[in-house]
Amino acid sequence: MKSEDTPFEGGPMDGRVLPVLLGPTGHPPKTYRIPVPDAAGGPPTVLVYRRVPRGHGGKLGLHRGWKYAYDPQGRAGGRPRWPWSKPDATPDGKRDDADG
Repeated sequence: MKSEDTPFEGGPMDGRVLPVLLGPTGHPPKTYRIPVPDAAGGPPTVLVYRRVPRGHGGKLGLHRGWKYAYDPQGRAGGRPRWPWSKPDATPDGKRDDADG
């Protein structure tokens, strides 16, 4: 398996670079979860990092690679967003559609 040194930004892992395994497409996973054991023996805390582009460089604007940004909410993402899927609920819990 191939791996790539990927930087982490924000949160407890800020400034660290870890080797991350690449998938069959040559990209690291979209989310990277790091379980941190609890000192008191309770359930571990899970740090969630999201993959973001590292930036574009040069005159051609080529992709420079990926980095991971800290996601403090740790929201469960990654579900497919198909055109026929129901939209997410608005903050008050009601769907935001014109039909009411």
